[in-house]
Amino acid sequence: MKKCIIRILWDNGIWYTKPDSDIGFGFTLEDNSFDALVERVKIAIPDMYEECCGYSGDIELTIITERIDKLLAVRA
Repeated sequence: MKKCIIRILWDNGIWYTKPDSDIGFGFTLEDNSFDALVERVKIAIPDMYEECCGYSGDIELTIITERIDKLLAVRA
């Protein structure tokens, strides 16, 4: 079984993927909804492994989330 770590980041109202460098291929997905993006990742990763690496077995996904906020702090 392959193991794959996917980072999902939230920035400026959009969730997007940032795969770890050890998976052997690059891809980016984005969505307005975290849950919808996770579902897309669960479909896309096995397809990418098969297409890019010839692997068609099970894949254990670990998803790490990060939220980036850019704020302006104003003195009262």
